[in-house]
Amino acid sequence: MEIERVQEIASLSNLNGTIPIEFIRSENEQPATTTIHGVTLEVPVIDLSDLDDQKLVASIFEASKDWGIFQVVNHDITSEVISKLQKVGKEFFELPQEEKEAIAKPVGYKGVEGYGTKLQKEVEGKKGWVDHLFHRVWPPSAINYQFWPKNPPSYRETNEQYTRLGGEDLTYMLKINYYPPCPCPELALGVVPHTDMSSITILVPNEVQGLQVFKDDHWYDVAYIPNALIIHIGDQMEILSNGIYKSVYHRTTVNKEKTRMSWPMFLEPPSEFEDIHTDQPSPDTFFSRSSIYRVTICRRTIACRLPTIINLLACGQLNHLLYLTLPSKIDLTLELLEFVF
Repeated sequence: MEIERVQEIASLSNLNGTIPIEFIRSENEQPATTTIHGVTLEVPVIDLSDLDDQKLVASIFEASKDWGIFQVVNHDITSEVISKLQKVGKEFFELPQEEKEAIAKPVGYKGVEGYGTKLQKEVEGKKGWVDHLFHRVWPPSAINYQFWPKNPPSYRETNEQYTRLGGEDLTYMLKINYYPPCPCPELALGVVPHTDMSSITILVPNEVQGLQVFKDDHWYDVAYIPNALIIHIGDQMEILSNGIYKSVYHRTTVNKEKTRMSWPMFLEPPSEFEDIHTDQPSPDTFFSRSSIYRVTICRRTIACRLPTIINLLACGQLNHLLYLTLPSKIDLTLELLEFVF
């Protein structure tokens, strides 16, 4: 069965100035009526060039606890690498439709990898104004190149350069979101309100405004900072911290004239564990708070190479759960308490 792609629907919709009814959100979801207009949310910005590690740890802890989202600048990924990542992603979505369909998710495929349009069913049959490409980028043993574009020719090299980050024990899943121009952006959403199931998400957006965060019972646009990485705390980190860190509730709006794109990288825990079951953690676990989650905790020793931000996040008030030595801001050896839902 042929699947309609939003990119194709957008081409027709922009000609007649309307969008199909399945993309029109209910009034209590529409950006026109639910966004605080004229105010851009200044989420915490953390400068990783600061040599005071204690200050960085404290800043990341406070941002993760109070916001669940922050932006980092002066990180280890160069603007050239980010620009190349954005360039090859954009070029893929500009390919002829039949070439993109060559790496589409197969019918009946249970995984998320591949080119696609609808990741999950929504209530009332509504749809998001977005196409996407999903594939694992790390470790090499987890990669299925069946779902990697062959064009543009530099796609693989560029993505491998961007994702030379982790050890074999962590899985990195890249998603490229493509939000084409929408003639009725006040009525539609790119991605509905949600939290990420990952432990941490590292997001690279383009310059088109679209990311919104739910803060103090209102939806706000998040300020765009060129070459900054946006860090989302995910559900797994909230559970691991017993609710100290907050999984950020966010959504995506669309633009009438411009294409918005984003590159979220989802960090996933190891797939195999030595299980340690716990229903009632001891008082010194989870920051001396009563447990608010029932989890399966798993102990594993991992040697890995991670971005600076993850090292510091791990340090920030997770000492009851994470023991690590930090010989540099990039290389670390840690004994990690992982968990399974």
